Amino acid sequence: EAFAPAVEINTEEAAPGRDIAALVSPAVGERVAQSFGALAEALDAGPRRSFDEIAEDMLRPMLQEWLDDNLPTLVERLVREEIERVARGPRR
Repeated sequence: EAFAPAVEINTEEAAPGRDIAALVSPAVGERVAQSFGALAEALDAGPRRSFDEIAEDMLRPMLQEWLDDNLPTLVERLVREEIERVARGPRR
């Protein structure tokens, strides 16, 4: 599938009396179109990832680091508080 520009340029409005296509040779234009075509094929062939999957991949290392830094202290504090509550016995 050939590369098709998303926006057509009206050459008469862009530069009166000049042809934008004359800026590059047909061979260069074809090579550029092939490169964009190869990119489009690569994107279509690859697996699609949702925003959630991308966010999860980015956040996982940060969450792991936070848990490594904070979870032991948090659990120790909560266990200590629960032991103290149980040791005091039921309130009447």
